[in-house]
Amino acid sequence: MTLILLHAPNALFGLSRLSIWWLRLGINIERIKPGNPQQNGRHERMNLTLKKEASKPASFNFLQQQDRFHSFMQVYNNERPHQSLNGQYPGDLYTPSVRAYRPPEEPEYPYHDRSVRVTQCGRICIGKRKINLSTVCAGQTVGIREVEGRVWLAGRPDPSFLDYDLGFFDQTENRVEPVGVNPFAPNVLPMSSE
Repeated sequence: MTLILLHAPNALFGLSRLSIWWLRLGINIERIKPGNPQQNGRHERMNLTLKKEASKPASFNFLQQQDRFHSFMQVYNNERPHQSLNGQYPGDLYTPSVRAYRPPEEPEYPYHDRSVRVTQCGRICIGKRKINLSTVCAGQTVGIREVEGRVWLAGRPDPSFLDYDLGFFDQTENRVEPVGVNPFAPNVLPMSSE
C-alpha cells in the first residue's frame, strides 16, 4: 500500500507520529513537491469539496463539527454520483477488507548493538546520557550500532528504524544528526489514472 502525504511537518525527515505509524504498518510514504497541488489533483479536489461543504465556516464546537463531517461522508459516499466512477456511488462499490487488523509487532534490530526505546520527550537514553532524536519517535524502539570509533548510527533493522537510517551521534553531541539524503523528500510521481 502507498500513501501520499501532501505536507511534511517540521520533524525528523519530515515525519509525524502518524507517518511513523504508517511506516510500521508497511505503508510507503510518497510526497508531492511542495506548492504543486496539481501533482495530486483528485485529492486536492476532494479536499476543496470537503472544506466547502463541511468546514467553512467552522462549527461552534467539536461535536457539531463532527456531525457535519458525518453528514458530508453520508452524502459523498451514498447520495452523490461520482463522475470518476461512471455515475456510481462509492458506498455501492466499497467492500470491507477480509483481513483483520493486527497491530504491528515491535521491530527487531538483530544487526545492531542494542535496541533503545525513545522517551516521551524524544530522547535516546544510554546510561546517564540523553541524546535528542525527535518527539515524533516517542515510544518507538530504534536500533543503534557503533559504526566507527564512538560514532553511532540510529535507525532501521538492518539499517535502524524500520527500513530507514535516522542519523548519527557521537560521544560529544547530544543530538542525532540526519543521514545525508532524506528518504522522505518529495518524489514527483507521474499522474496516475486511479
